[in-house]
Amino acid sequence: MNLEVHKPQQKVVLYPRNMICSCCFVVIRQLLEKEGATILNIKPGEVEIMFNPLEHNREYYTELLSAHGFEPIFSRERQIVEKIKLAVIELIHKAGNVNSMIRNSDYLVERLGLSYAYLTNLFSRHEHITLEKFIILHKIEKVKELIEYDEYTLSEIAVQLGYSSVQYLSAQFRQVTGISVTEYKKGGYSRMPVDLIGDQSLTEQPGKEQ
Repeated sequence: MNLEVHKPQQKVVLYPRNMICSCCFVVIRQLLEKEGATILNIKPGEVEIMFNPLEHNREYYTELLSAHGFEPIFSRERQIVEKIKLAVIELIHKAGNVNSMIRNSDYLVERLGLSYAYLTNLFSRHEHITLEKFIILHKIEKVKELIEYDEYTLSEIAVQLGYSSVQYLSAQFRQVTGISVTEYKKGGYSRMPVDLIGDQSLTEQPGKEQ
């Protein structure tokens, strides 16, 4: 009589940074499942897995994700900062016209369940820029993207991203990039990957393509 041997199972939650899009979810799922882990739950900044502790441990899976650009976040405050970043990306890059009807502060408070004052102070302590500047950089990068798509007028882009006027959008665009919207429309400028926006070790200016 054959008795089924039950393998021991352990559950852990990993907190990888840079989980900014559905493609990241696919990559992380493939990496973990290839190494014997079962995905129990996956959402931005958090993955719950189950695995055989006789084969691997938490550190193994943490190092696996880190080697592919998904470094771990250990402290609670850093986890909150990562969730702030993901919420900003979701609102500005994925919400479309919804963004014009939601204040950034209200959206973050609702998503994270913490006061906006706490979120801004926490973000500034752990990052090299303020939360307000981080949001502005993402909005300007979204403006570049919409300009390149050439599906909307500048007035429509302003409304979509919650700007009070085209003039305000244009002024902020020049302030951040160093060039005018008109000059950018002429082409030849590169955009920055979403996960690198706000990294002050990189230039904020759009930069001519070589």
